[in-house]
Amino acid sequence: MLYISMEYATTIHLCPCGCGNQVITPLSPTDWNLSYDGETVTLYPSIGNWNFPCRSHYWIRKSKIVRAPGWSDSKVNEGRKKDKKKKRAFFTKEKK
Repeated sequence: MLYISMEYATTIHLCPCGCGNQVITPLSPTDWNLSYDGETVTLYPSIGNWNFPCRSHYWIRKSKIVRAPGWSDSKVNEGRKKDKKKKRAFFTKEKK
């Protein structure tokens, strides 16, 4: 079950691995994008729960969970650096 709040630009669901953790995905140009085709929901990009013990990684495509390969710590750190750089570029451009 995926809960969507357009008012707060956020989605929430339970981790599909079964660990019981709540996964919160903010919707924004620098976080996740949500698409709805009238029947199903897709979130982009993938969701990596690197701070959870399970470290699950998956996509939500057409309202289905699609498992993705796990990431090493170095790949997670690289991804976080790219995210920070993307956010900095977006918000710097927005201010101008």
